[in-house]
Amino acid sequence: MAYDFNPFKKQLTASEDWLKKEFQQIRTGQASPSILDSVRVEVFGAPMAIKELASVMIEGSRTLRIAPWDTKQSKDIEKAITIANLGLSVVTDDQGLRIMFPELTADRRKEIAKIAKEKMEEAKKQVRAHRDIVVKDFQAKEKAGAMGKDDAFRGQKDTQKLVDDANKRLEEVYTKKEKELLN
Repeated sequence: MAYDFNPFKKQLTASEDWLKKEFQQIRTGQASPSILDSVRVEVFGAPMAIKELASVMIEGSRTLRIAPWDTKQSKDIEKAITIANLGLSVVTDDQGLRIMFPELTADRRKEIAKIAKEKMEEAKKQVRAHRDIVVKDFQAKEKAGAMGKDDAFRGQKDTQKLVDDANKRLEEVYTKKEKELLN
């Protein structure tokens, strides 16, 4: 009996995508517009993403430029970034806002690397949870007689191989982010 691993593979990919998205929001010493993705600006009573209200450009290695389409919203954007507590300096001028990334100290870089490792462990927990569901499914099918013992064992072995591959990819993503943080 062939088992459909496609939903399981999609869940593993979703865990990897989640980790990548989380890592985009962890700031390094370099300016990156993706750090502002989680910031919501209260406009006309509704929360909106900054990229829906303005253009965000990299101005320098440690500076972003936010040019709101409606300059009246500059103060709202500044307030939202300040409340988000991302450790960024915000300056408003006649062209919009300038976001400055302060230089990271060695201690702060290590702290951020620890946070990144925690995020990776969280992604691995998601992978293990997905694996446990599939393994229980194999066990239930075996118990119900819908699958032989050998097929269930082989399926669990294949599941573990997929989990090992997913964990390896998560480790690679983390290693890349760690290098970026500590250099």
